[in-house]
Amino acid sequence: MKIELRQTKNDNIIQITTVDERWYQNIKTGGFFPSATWIAEYYPKGVAFFKWLASRGWDEAESIKQAAGDKGSKVHHAVERLIQGGTILMDEILTDSDGEPSPLTVEEYDAILSFAAWWKEANPTLIANEQVVFNDEYEYAGTLDMVCEIGGVSYVVDFKTSAYIWPSHELQVSAYNHALPKPADKLAILQLGYNRNKKGYKFTEIEDKFSLFLAAKQIWHNENDGVFPKQKDYPRLIAL
Repeated sequence: MKIELRQTKNDNIIQITTVDERWYQNIKTGGFFPSATWIAEYYPKGVAFFKWLASRGWDEAESIKQAAGDKGSKVHHAVERLIQGGTILMDEILTDSDGEPSPLTVEEYDAILSFAAWWKEANPTLIANEQVVFNDEYEYAGTLDMVCEIGGVSYVVDFKTSAYIWPSHELQVSAYNHALPKPADKLAILQLGYNRNKKGYKFTEIEDKFSLFLAAKQIWHNENDGVFPKQKDYPRLIAL
């Protein structure tokens, strides 16, 4: 979903900066930082991913990715509401990755139920959720899902609705941790709607791979040197 940042240049002209999930605006400098997720995607995906891609074909794979993105967005919105003390109805209307509202599917509702089950079992103490973080030194940003404490140990936890943990996921969480004022003790990925065990979720502790994230950032920079969000001046009104 695209976001438009508007800035008045004079009485008749407005400058509109069009950004999407790839960019964050640094409120300190006014500049734009690439997202940790976008950078992490430049890390090699490995043989397993390309075997999956070959078995599906490009068009089907893209459709699956879009559906997975929609599911992930709606589950994230629901989980955020639960964390903040709200409730989720079975026929709740939530927005997908394109910002379009749609009712929850059974699969999405199962994923939300699995989060509630994990929360009850883990009994975490919430420190932060859906927090935007910036790393000024390495110039990237991102929105982490949750920082919490479990049994006296602090965690950065990223929620995923995928069946697999890809290397880019590990780099993404590592980047979030290194953008915090005080890094957490451990990193973890919580897979929701996980259908390979009876619990319906899987909580996996991962190693800090920030050095690999920085390597991916070098590749990202090489491929995106000079790329910035689109900016264009528009008149306030149109008249013939």
